[in-house]
Formats: sequence, C-alpha cells, structure tokens
Amino acid sequence: QVQLVESGGGLVQPGGSLRLSCTASGIIFSNNFMGWYRQAPGEERDLVAGISSDGRSFSYVESVRGRFTISRDNAKSTVYLQMNSLKPEDTAVYSCGAPHVGHWGQGIQVTVSS
Repeated sequence: QVQLVESGGGLVQPGGSLRLSCTASGIIFSNNFMGWYRQAPGEERDLVAGISSDGRSFSYVESVRGRFTISRDNAKSTVYLQMNSLKPEDTAVYSCGAPHVGHWGQGIQVTVSS
C-alpha cells in the first residue's frame, strides 16, 4: 500500500518560513520524480516544485522561485520543501506527489496571515 504523509504545515506570518516534509512508503522512492503541489480554495492543484529521482534536477513555478527550495533524502524516503519569505498568496493545502505512479498525499494546510 502506497502512503505519502506530509508534515510541517501550519500558520505563519508574512515573511516567515516553514519546512514541509513528506515521507513515502510502498514505492521505490529513489526511482521516482517527486513534486510538491498546492491547491487554494476554488482552484486547481498545481505543481509548485519538482525534483528528479537522483535529486540533481529541480523545477519551480515562477511565483516561488528564489523563495522555496525542494530537496530529498532517498535514504529516508523523504522529500522536503523549505519555504521562505512566505506571502499570503502562498496560503493553500500543500501535498506531495509521485505522479509517475499516480499517488499523492492527503495534504497539509499552510496559512500565511498576520
């Protein structure tokens, strides 16, 4: 059974930081591209950041480039998203995903508000 479990979300003030973690089980983690996605109310789920299976290649949506950093530890089957300089428009449910095997986590709320 595949499980992707996110942690680290919460409420933060504008300009603050959060670090999200996602631990996977039931897949060969080191073989998989991993992504962080977010979905705001009334909007589609969008890819925010992605990382190749070997951790050497990255991609970011323009709105988070320079503020967010994706990384992974294949020995721990965990992918991370370091989010700095957070803005209210970053408020969303964030989930990790292994799209090539069709699995996503349940998601975790990130709220940026004063």
